Amino acid sequence: MAVISNGTTIADAGAFSVNLGSMVLIKTLTASSSANLSFVDGSSGVVLDNTYPIYLFKFIGIHPGTSNADLGILASTDTGSSYGVATTSTFFDSKHRENDTLATVSYIDSFDAAQSTSLVKITGSIADDNDSMGSGEMYLFNPSSTTFVKHFLTRSNRMFNATSIDSFVGGYINTTSAVDAIQFKMDSGNIDAGTIKLYGIKDS
Repeated sequence: MAVISNGTTIADAGAFSVNLGSMVLIKTLTASSSANLSFVDGSSGVVLDNTYPIYLFKFIGIHPGTSNADLGILASTDTGSSYGVATTSTFFDSKHRENDTLATVSYIDSFDAAQSTSLVKITGSIADDNDSMGSGEMYLFNPSSTTFVKHFLTRSNRMFNATSIDSFVGGYINTTSAVDAIQFKMDSGNIDAGTIKLYGIKDS
């Protein structure tokens, strides 16, 4: 039996008849006391160019080597020869403690970036307890554009001080040059463990 919408056959005999878009795994990097995890276009199978209009990074089980370290990003326009393109962002989070003594939503202005060429935070502090880590995702839109700035959105959850902290960051890499590398690192110490996956997303 066919599924038809507005005169267009969406599915027939169990198969989709239209292109619904796709998410393609490009590269997986795994930390082991790593100073950073860097995704560089054209290096080790990484694609970060006009192949896809949207790129998605998923960071999974990020455990810092140093207590209370924050995960952040740096961008490059010269395939990783240098990092630190001016970036502006805003940061807020919601918190709920295990013993129910804290439940807040907060704008964290100290984590904002204003034309920063230093590490731009996408999480707050992650504890280095054996059972602590942070996970989340970051969307990067149209990084190959040579006309517009490069917008990104992140959402993450981390464990710190017996508290679940759900963080949201939005911002833009303020360059009209193509961004062809993204580096993830902690603001202090190494990434002790964790995985970051890069996907490309087609819009049709």
